[in-house]
Amino acid sequence: MILQTTLCLAASAIVVNLWLGTRIGKLRHALKVSVGDGGHELINRRMRAQANFGENTPVTLVLFALVEMAGPDHVWAHGSWLPIAGFIFIAGRVAHAFGMDSDTSFKPGRPIGMLTAYGVQLVLVVTALMIALARI
Repeated sequence: MILQTTLCLAASAIVVNLWLGTRIGKLRHALKVSVGDGGHELINRRMRAQANFGENTPVTLVLFALVEMAGPDHVWAHGSWLPIAGFIFIAGRVAHAFGMDSDTSFKPGRPIGMLTAYGVQLVLVVTALMIALARI
């Protein structure tokens, strides 16, 4: 069984993670900081954006895979909503990274990223539970 949605999401997540790391590397190079944040708030914010990505993405991808593996035999795993949810999750993670860059008090990307991540995760949790309970 090929998990097309999860495979595409995992590939997208790697691209986003590479982008997040590259942003930190370029900034460290420009500010001559080899380890840590060197006391620079922007480096710290970018490091936290990448760490937040690393904290949320793996478990979310696992849940995408498990729901997708339930396959077409279950109504909740079937349909075109999984790729849409995946796109929303990845786009939200990118928005979160841009929001973490902002030095203003209003950072719309950050709450957008947080809400999309938690929203997609909640939908996946409910779906997973519905699939599991339907098989009892």
